[in-house]
Amino acid sequence: MAFTIAIDGPAAAGKGTISRAVAAHFGFAHLDTGLLYRAVGRRMLEGVPPIAAAQTLTAQDLGGSGLRAPEVSQAASRVAAIPEVRAALVDFQRAFARRDGGAVLDGRDIGTVICPEADAKLFVTASPEVRARRRFDELCATGVTTDYARVLEETRERDDRDATRADAPLRAAPDAVVIDTSALDVEAAVAAAIAAVETRSGRARA
Repeated sequence: MAFTIAIDGPAAAGKGTISRAVAAHFGFAHLDTGLLYRAVGRRMLEGVPPIAAAQTLTAQDLGGSGLRAPEVSQAASRVAAIPEVRAALVDFQRAFARRDGGAVLDGRDIGTVICPEADAKLFVTASPEVRARRRFDELCATGVTTDYARVLEETRERDDRDATRADAPLRAAPDAVVIDTSALDVEAAVAAAIAAVETRSGRARA
């Protein structure tokens, strides 16, 4: 039986961590859809036109350590604003969502565009300042030289680009449960997400 959980939110809000934990808790498969756009963005930086990169994307493109680099993150946001790129990746995401045994997909338009009929929808967010601090700490831990002010500026720029793009802008679905992780630790955020899904799954079975 398929049960789809859609988890959306801006960068560094914690949706990836929460999605993996939710998938593990329920024994569902997990897809970080952002990796698809990061992979396309990386190929674009390598000289491949973004639409062609999306249309020829393979599972092998989703591997490698470079997908989390700052320049790839910015490239991912730019290619995600191209309607033809999004269209090329929709079928893959929807097929994954319908798999037997349940699926958790996290991204920016899962509950609004990819899986509007998802059984449970969450929108994970946090303030730009908190998200920039998390991203800054993550980059420093991996040896990337940067400064907090620059990361905060890039965070706000990406938020604006994601929220104002014409195709599938970042927003919470009307029926999504919003979880603000600004003042939550990982355990509390995961617990809130699991509780929200359990509530929705109970309604689905009723």
